[in-house]
Amino acid sequence: MKLVITCEHASNEIPKEFNHLFTEEVQILNSHRGYDPGAKDLFEHLKVLGDFNAAHNVSRLLVEVNRSIGHPHLFSEFTKGLSSVEKNKLIATWYNPYRAEVENRINKLIEKGEKVIHFSVHSFTPVLNGETRNADIGLLYDSSRKAEKVFCKDLKSKLREEDSSLKIRFNYPYLGKADGFTTYLRKKFPENYTGIELEVNQSFVEKKRMNEKLKEAIFKALKETLRK
Repeated sequence: MKLVITCEHASNEIPKEFNHLFTEEVQILNSHRGYDPGAKDLFEHLKVLGDFNAAHNVSRLLVEVNRSIGHPHLFSEFTKGLSSVEKNKLIATWYNPYRAEVENRINKLIEKGEKVIHFSVHSFTPVLNGETRNADIGLLYDSSRKAEKVFCKDLKSKLREEDSSLKIRFNYPYLGKADGFTTYLRKKFPENYTGIELEVNQSFVEKKRMNEKLKEAIFKALKETLRK
């Protein structure tokens, strides 16, 4: 069993050539819309467990690497008005290289006869559109895939052993089979690939750092789950 850990929304950075699109949008860039606060810190804490790790260090508001080509939210309101040439440049420069690297590494592992668990690290805003999200951790997976369902059930059990107060929900606050990188990879690798998205409530984040106790709980729970 090989573990691949990724973080699609690690940063709110904007390449200099596109700074002009965001000169008055610093507040938005620093919010959950620009990136996943705390996710990179958690990713860095977990990556010693990974056989391969990758983080995307450009804001999702430039181009959304967790959406498929053609998805209406591939480009944000700040980039959707760009010309086709400029959009294709964003895809070629920032989208394709990241996704291709992860896909190629997974493909090489599977070709060697390995089974791959892809653990994609995210965080979510505690309140969205006036609605409070009722969870500390979300584990997203495709319920039609037995290996993913079993892995998440085991991981939830291990997380509760580490901290019984944690409120952990499956396929919340998003559905694991909705459009995303793991969904795409499931189609590419129908066998020997298990795609899990971890979503952590940003109420555990302060100054871009994830709560230390929670980081360690997730680390230990993931490590123990992988041993099964």
